[in-house]
Amino acid sequence: MVSTTAHTERATLVAQLRALLALTNTEVQVAETRVAQARTEAVREELLQNASNGRDRAARVDAAIRELGGFPGVVAPVVGRLTALLKAIGEQAQPFDEALLGDLALEHQLLDRARYVKALATTASTPGVVSLADDLVTAHTATVEWLTTVLAEDALGGPAALRRTPIQAATGAAVRLINTPVTWSSRGVDRVVGTAKDVPAKVSTLIGRGQRATELAVDTVTASRDAALETAEEVTRDGGATGVADAIHRTRAAGGTLEEHELPIADYDGLNVAAAVAEIKELTDPADLRTVVAYEERNKNRHSVVSAAQTRLAALAKDIVGIS
Repeated sequence: MVSTTAHTERATLVAQLRALLALTNTEVQVAETRVAQARTEAVREELLQNASNGRDRAARVDAAIRELGGFPGVVAPVVGRLTALLKAIGEQAQPFDEALLGDLALEHQLLDRARYVKALATTASTPGVVSLADDLVTAHTATVEWLTTVLAEDALGGPAALRRTPIQAATGAAVRLINTPVTWSSRGVDRVVGTAKDVPAKVSTLIGRGQRATELAVDTVTASRDAALETAEEVTRDGGATGVADAIHRTRAAGGTLEEHELPIADYDGLNVAAAVAEIKELTDPADLRTVVAYEERNKNRHSVVSAAQTRLAALAKDIVGIS
């Protein structure tokens, strides 16, 4: 009876290790597909290291299975790569946050299975596997916290450690548009149009004779030239349409097209890297960080400055979600 029980315990342990191996191979492939989305070189290196660490974990799980008399199977890495590929393809039609939540679900499954393996290994008196499980728990706990932080960064508006793909950005924008209530009354937009027409020299590129209010709203938001957006913001603000002006200002800030005097850091263009980083560390508003990053990426694009802003936002995000 004891022998049969021990055999059953080991068989269960081997089965869970095989499941961990397949999930780990998927994790490796996901990390590698995320490399292209890294905002900074530091994040890119971290993702590459995560993939390398994942391969090391997969090798240790493989060895543990063999030591227990099991056979990992040659298809596990292939299944992992295929699963990750299908996941990556599916994510192209998902908003960015849903894709990250999928990554987080994978890490939670790895974490929970590692804890289960530890319990099984303890019962089966296999200290080597217990040690392996402890290392897996530590690694996946760290990844869960990192992904949770990235999600919080995205919720704060960024800059997140990972960039959206173009399709994810478009999908996310569509979702926000669908979920955003209409707050602009036709009378309010008409007032903006009337005010704008009082200064034709400034808005000649935006307003044509007989142009409808809805057309002006679209042209204002989608205008490609920075001067047009700046003029539109000025005109709408002067006309009392503060909400519209604020929306245009956010659009300009996101595109990095604000003037230096509009930035949350005084005399920004004159700051060297060290001074800019020091100023960024003092910022506490995520919107200010987004503004600085967009401006920096559009102009000097100093990687150390962008990385400092992303690190600062990560600290704010961790504080919000309770990660120390």
